[in-house]
Amino acid sequence: MQRNHTHWLLVAAAIASVCAVSGCSKLRARDKLNRGVEAYKNGQYDLAIEDFKQASDLDPGLTDAKLYLATAYSNQYIPGAPSPENLRNGTEAIRVYQEILAKDPNNLHAIDGVGSMLSSMGGNPYDQKKMEEAKTYYQKHIQIKPTDAEPYYAVGTIDWAIPYHANLELREEYNKKAKKQLKVTDPLPPDLREQFSKEFESIVDEGIASLKKAIELKPDYDDAMAYLNLIYRQKADMETSIDARNADQKMADDLVDKVRAIKQKRAETPQSTS
Repeated sequence: MQRNHTHWLLVAAAIASVCAVSGCSKLRARDKLNRGVEAYKNGQYDLAIEDFKQASDLDPGLTDAKLYLATAYSNQYIPGAPSPENLRNGTEAIRVYQEILAKDPNNLHAIDGVGSMLSSMGGNPYDQKKMEEAKTYYQKHIQIKPTDAEPYYAVGTIDWAIPYHANLELREEYNKKAKKQLKVTDPLPPDLREQFSKEFESIVDEGIASLKKAIELKPDYDDAMAYLNLIYRQKADMETSIDARNADQKMADDLVDKVRAIKQKRAETPQSTS
């Protein structure tokens, strides 16, 4: 009986010791997270990254540490810079966001983080596949929380970028052979217009709908209006009649005026200091 009692006392002591170590690790993880946040706020991203890594290692369940780690990597990324270190920052940000999503598939911060990094990496140099992949993450955000304006805006910007780059390529190829150069503001020749419309009309229509939804949810969303202006100009290059083309361009011009008015009003409105 005495031996059994002693045995259970030892087991209890061992469990208490493990729990103490576990609790200590979590406290140390919190301390490292707080230190990392301070370094992050001060722009010391390399130092912050090391603190967030250690916090995550000490407490793998501390999602905030991973979110900050991924965000720190993404802030180090410079779009278009070709250095291996820069590319590593981008891929590491995506990797850490994906680790979060593996455990929490509906984490909106991680979903938007992957979308943002893919669109940044796919925007310069332009990579259509990365842009299309980025769009799937913003669409997932919309499925989870359809009342947020930002993912609709993000989808709209991607839906503008894809036909925009294709339009430029069509014009460049045409100008290599044509005697009279085709300006960016000129209508596409009928054969190119048909080709362009057939491939990208659905994307442009989706982009217009997405940007309109963003503005519906956030009426003073001037960035969304600016891109709606741009995508209407892509729509104009698909029109078969001059009247329809002019109508699209008129809507685009009206949006430019609206954006200007919103920015002016915002500049004239005193900002709250509270």
